[in-house]
Amino acid sequence: MQTSERLRRLSPSETLAMSQKSSELKAQGIDVINLSVGEPDFNTPAHIKEAAKKAIDENYSKYSPVPGYPALRNAIVAKLKNENGLEYTAAQISCANGAKQSVCNTIMALVNPGDEVIIPAPYWVSYPEMAKLADGVPVTIPAGIEQDFKITPAQLEAAITPKTKLLILCSPSNPTGSVYSREELAGLAAVLAKYPQVYVIADEIYEHINYMGKHESIAQFPEIRDRVVIVNGVSKAYAMTGWRIGFIAGPEWIVKAVNKLQGQYTSGPCSVSQKAAEAAYTGTQVPVEEMRQAFQRRRDLIVGLAKEIPGFEVNIPQGAFYLFPKCSSYFGKTDGKRTIGNAADLAMYLLEVGHVACVGGAAFGAPECIRMSYATSDENIVEAMRRIREALAKLH
Repeated sequence: MQTSERLRRLSPSETLAMSQKSSELKAQGIDVINLSVGEPDFNTPAHIKEAAKKAIDENYSKYSPVPGYPALRNAIVAKLKNENGLEYTAAQISCANGAKQSVCNTIMALVNPGDEVIIPAPYWVSYPEMAKLADGVPVTIPAGIEQDFKITPAQLEAAITPKTKLLILCSPSNPTGSVYSREELAGLAAVLAKYPQVYVIADEIYEHINYMGKHESIAQFPEIRDRVVIVNGVSKAYAMTGWRIGFIAGPEWIVKAVNKLQGQYTSGPCSVSQKAAEAAYTGTQVPVEEMRQAFQRRRDLIVGLAKEIPGFEVNIPQGAFYLFPKCSSYFGKTDGKRTIGNAADLAMYLLEVGHVACVGGAAFGAPECIRMSYATSDENIVEAMRRIREALAKLH
C-alpha cells in the first residue's frame, strides 16, 4: 500500500486539521470557538444567490468552456479595468475551481523540476506544498513581526539565484494581514525588472478586505507586467467560499498553458457558480463594503484585546481577517500537566483547555506565532480572547 513519492513529499494542511479537531470536540458537546478557518461568516449576498437560481432555471447545466464562460471572463476584464486600472482581454483570463486551483495551475504550468520558488514567510500553508507538487524547490524569505511581516527589496534580491523561476506574493496576506503599499511593491518590482527569468504570482484574493484604502497590485508596473499572473476570486470578498470560483489574469501564453492543463484535469468550473460569480462582479458592490467595514471593526476589537494579553506581541494587520501574534514567550512554560514546546503545542493547549481553535505558526513558516481568524461575530471574539487569556494565565 505505497502511495506515490509525490504524495509522500506533501504535508497535510494544518489549518484543515485544526478545523477538523475543533469539529470533533464540538461533536462531543464541547463549546469550541473556531478561529482556525479562513472563511467569512457572512452569507452570500441575495442578488448573487438569485443569479444562481436563475442559472439553474435557464439550464446552465452543461460543460462550460475550460477557462470559463465568456460573459464571466468579460466581467473580470471589466473589474480589473474599473477597480485596478489594468488592461486585460478575455483571452488573458482563466477561471478555475477557486483561487487555490488558480495558484496551483500556474505553478504547475511554469515550474520545472529543480526550479526555485521564492515564498516570503509567513506564507499561506499551501504555497510550499504546491511548489513541491511541481517538483520545484520552495525558498523562503523570513519577514518577522518587527518588519510587519513584509520582505524588503534587498531580501528579495539576495534570494534570487539562476534557478529562481517564481515569486509568490500574497497581499493582503494570509496569515498576517499585512498589506504592501505601492511604494513597497515598486521596490520589489525594481529588483524583479533585473531578472527577466523570474515570474510573479500575485495572490490578491483578499483584495477587498483592506483597511488602507486602495488595493495596490504589483501588476501595475509596466517593467514586469508581462511576467505577473494575478490570482483572485469571489470567495473572500463576496462570502462565496463554497462556490469555488477563482481566476488568473496574465500573459496569454501562460493562460493558454493553464487551459491546456485544466482541460486534462478538471475542465471548466461549476456552470451555476460561474453565473453567480458573474453577478458578483457586475452587480452592486454595497455588500462588499459592508462586510469590509464589519471586518475592520472586528480587527480593531481583536487587536485591542490581544494587546492586553501578557506575552503576546501584536502588529496591526491592514487587510484580510487574521491576527498573527508572536507568542514564543510561552514556550517552555507549563500548567503542571503539559509543557508548551512550540506554537503547535500552544494551539493544542488553547483548544483543549481554552476551547478556542487557532493554528500554530510553523505551518505558515513562522514557528513563533499563532494564527487567529476574526471572521466571526464580535461576541465570539470577545469570549475567545477571554478564554485565551484565562488559559494562558495558568502557564508558569
